[in-house]
Amino acid sequence: MELETTAKRLAELGHSTRLAIFRHLVKCGPNGCPVGDVQKMLDIPGSTLSHHMGRLMSAGLVEQKRDGRTLYCRPVYSALDEVINFLTDECCASHCTV
Repeated sequence: MELETTAKRLAELGHSTRLAIFRHLVKCGPNGCPVGDVQKMLDIPGSTLSHHMGRLMSAGLVEQKRDGRTLYCRPVYSALDEVINFLTDECCASHCTV
């Protein structure tokens, strides 16, 4: 994974509302959660939720799927794994000389 992609994902998760959304979606599991439920849980206006969902989707952390009239949001676990792997991939690979 590239540095820029990881930086964008971490930046998006660095916002408290987006982090709360993402954590809630992770709790819901791989099938995700209806967007209305996310809005109720966070008690935020739909336009605010839409803004934050757009940011999470642009970073590849969340995807949406429509089932009939219900729009589901679900976390992209592979993106989360990529971020974690990027941060830990070279753990203990070198020694500091200072």
